[in-house]
Amino acid sequence: MTQALDTATTDVTGDRTPLARMTREHPQTALWNDSADPEQLGRAISWGAVGATCNPVIALAAITADLPRWTARLRTLADERPTATESELGWTVVQELSIDAARLLLPAFEASAGRNGRLSVQTDPRLHRDAAALVRQAEQFAALAPNIIVKIPATKVGVEAIEEATFRGVSVNATVSFTVAQAVAVAEAVERGLDRREREGLPVEETGAVATIMGGRLDDWLKIVAAREGLLLPPGVLDWAGVAALKNAYRIFTERGYRTRVLSAAFRTHLHLSELVGGDLVISPPFEWQESINHAGLALPARIDSPVDPEVLDTLRTLPDFRAAHEPDGLAPEEFAGFGPSRRTLRQFLDADAQLDALVRDVLVPAP
Repeated sequence: MTQALDTATTDVTGDRTPLARMTREHPQTALWNDSADPEQLGRAISWGAVGATCNPVIALAAITADLPRWTARLRTLADERPTATESELGWTVVQELSIDAARLLLPAFEASAGRNGRLSVQTDPRLHRDAAALVRQAEQFAALAPNIIVKIPATKVGVEAIEEATFRGVSVNATVSFTVAQAVAVAEAVERGLDRREREGLPVEETGAVATIMGGRLDDWLKIVAAREGLLLPPGVLDWAGVAALKNAYRIFTERGYRTRVLSAAFRTHLHLSELVGGDLVISPPFEWQESINHAGLALPARIDSPVDPEVLDTLRTLPDFRAAHEPDGLAPEEFAGFGPSRRTLRQFLDADAQLDALVRDVLVPAP
């Protein structure tokens, strides 16, 4: 269950790093940086990264990491827009951060004819119940730069928005997504949207659509379930749940020929990268994980077709929530939003949004 280390590779700055070798030897496996922080993204690009993602948690962290710059910018924006709300000012900063990151990725976007070089911007989590509002914001965000891809939650409402946004020419990335059923529903929605464009005589070029499975968050949830139910499972088994879901989704996407790629996110172990190398998909580790993988000299051979240990799968299948996550019909669309990881993640995104409001409030109305 473990990967070997190539200890001869310890250079974390040059093109001899494991990630640089991976992106060179397996160019179909797209490396994205799970942050829009420009300094981190620049270094990830040097290792072969061709995309980046952002969400309320990531955006808040990036703003906090360069607080003097963004505090000054918020003061300027507040002077320019005296009637703007805290939320409006905060989201303006998120958009500006995203535009900066998108600019760094333009070369990869142009070189791949739009398949890569994308910067993901997430829709406001407070809109998660309103498909029309999600579509309107998706169009707004898509207009920020030519290489923007817009995150929409993989709930029943979100899937409806994904189809409509795709029809309107927006490249989409599903988020709040943990299961094969959600990924398949997203891919089918993208197909419907593209088919509608074809029927209307609209261009159907490479949109770069991706369907995220947040494998680590699925692992987290199953560990909570196991602890709550007093289950004593073999050590390490629950670290393979997200990997198993990602591999199964990739198999299904390949067999069905979807014009959407699977994306691996929410890292908890290097397995969320190392077990997927060689696939025509996207892997989006946080920058810290990329540094760790490079520093450790982790060997990264192609493993996308290596099955998860059958004994591990059999153990995981004793958990109903794993079966729901692993099978393409494990959840109905009406159940997507109520799945445990969906509720936990949406609450975290909403909390980060509230923290961004509070950050803006501290700038506008400093404590006495």
